[in-house]
Amino acid sequence: MIILVDAMGGDHAPQAPVEASLRAVNELDVKIVLIGDESVVNKELAKHGEYPKDKISVVHAPEYISNNEEPAKAVRHKKGASVVVAANMLKGGEGDAMLSMGNTGALLAAGLLIVGRIKGVLRPALGTILPTRTGPKILIDAGANTNCKPENMVQFGVMGNVYMKNVLKTDKPKVGLMSNGEEEGKGDELTKKTYALMQKAPFDFYGNIEGRDVMEGTTDVIVCDGFVGNVILKTIEGAGHVIGGMVNNMFRKNIKTKLGAMFVMGGLKELKKVLDYREYGGAPLLGCKKPVIKGHGSSDALAVFNAIRQAKEFVATNVIDGIEGSISKMEEE
Repeated sequence: MIILVDAMGGDHAPQAPVEASLRAVNELDVKIVLIGDESVVNKELAKHGEYPKDKISVVHAPEYISNNEEPAKAVRHKKGASVVVAANMLKGGEGDAMLSMGNTGALLAAGLLIVGRIKGVLRPALGTILPTRTGPKILIDAGANTNCKPENMVQFGVMGNVYMKNVLKTDKPKVGLMSNGEEEGKGDELTKKTYALMQKAPFDFYGNIEGRDVMEGTTDVIVCDGFVGNVILKTIEGAGHVIGGMVNNMFRKNIKTKLGAMFVMGGLKELKKVLDYREYGGAPLLGCKKPVIKGHGSSDALAVFNAIRQAKEFVATNVIDGIEGSISKMEEE
C-alpha cells in the first residue's frame, strides 16, 4: 500500500511528515511517497541517517499553497504545489491514499477538482473523529460545506455511517442530527427538512441531538452543516485547552495540591491521551473517489503517524466502495 504525504503542509513541515513517515514504514507495513521541495525533504531525511529507500521515496514539488491564498484559484494555477501534485498522483493510481496537513481549503479543492467525487455524492464532507465519554465518534461536516441542502445532510449521515462501520468497527451506528432541541419540530428550516428525509434514510436514525450530546457520545455519527460543525470542533478544542491549563495551575498551587497531583497523575495522563487529537489522526474527506485525509495544521510527528495509520485503515476497509454502494442504494429506493 502506498500513502502519498504532503511534506510541505502544516506548521511542523517537513520535520513532522518525515519523522512520521520513517516510523510508519517500520511499523505499519506501508510505502510512503513524500511530496515537496526535493532538496528540503532530502535534507530532512538525511538527519535520520540510513532509511529504507525501497519504502520511502521523494517526488519533487517546487511550490506549496500557504494559508493566506485563495484555495481553488491556487489549486488551478499552482500545478507544482505539493498538494496538487499529490492529488494528481492519487488520481493517476500512483498511490492508494493521500494526506496533507496544509491549507484545508486547498485540500478540499484538490479533492473535488482533481480526485473527483464518488458517483451520486453531491458534496464531499470532512469527518472529524471526536473523543467522547463512550468512545470515538465522527462529526460530519466539520467545515467543508457551510451552505447545505437537506439532501447534502442526509448524504453526510450515509457517509459517516459507513466510516463508523468500516473503520471504527461500530455495529449499526446511531446517526444524530444536530439541533437546538431533541423534539422533532426543533431547529431551523434546514434541520426540519433534513429530519424528515433522515427518517427514510438507510441508517439507524436516532433523531435530533443537542450540543451537550456531542461529548456524551449519545450518537455515533453527528450530522450538521460545515459552519455548525466547525464551531463545535473549535469550541471543543478551546475548552480542552482552557480546562487543561486550569487543572495544571490548580495542581501547582501549593505543596498540598502538588502532593495530591502525585496520586492522580496516572489517571490524568490516561485522560489526556484519550482527549488528545493526535491519537485520532486526521479528518477523512468523505465522498471523494479515493481516500483523502486532512491532518491538523499543528500536527507533530505523532499526529502525522496516526493520520498515516488512519489512511491505511481507510484503504484496507473499503470505505469508498461502501459509500458508493450506500449512495447508489439510497438513490434507487
